[in-house]
Amino acid sequence: MRELLSELLLFRVTDPRLQGIFVTDVNVDRELSVASVFVSALEGVEREREVLAGLKHASGFLRSELAREMDLRTFPRLRFVWDPTPERAQHIEQIISELNQSESSDKAKPKKS
Repeated sequence: MRELLSELLLFRVTDPRLQGIFVTDVNVDRELSVASVFVSALEGVEREREVLAGLKHASGFLRSELAREMDLRTFPRLRFVWDPTPERAQHIEQIISELNQSESSDKAKPKKS
């Protein structure tokens, strides 16, 4: 479902609010009634409201296209959730990089006797 949804967003959806977004995960409940679709954007949380509004608007189209491609008795309702994980990972990488640079500069300084 994640792959199909990603392809739909990339090639079939023309809403400019949904440009540059990606699906990070999809969780479907046991009853197949709700699929939580986790999304993020390259620009980060600044686009959260815009992206979620665009996805809400496109949810009927996305659901019908997914139902046509997937062989399920009933198709779950799509619920879109913002995923902050990519932003957190970038922030952690930045901190590690800064620590490594700080450590490198400390090693380069001559020691006082």
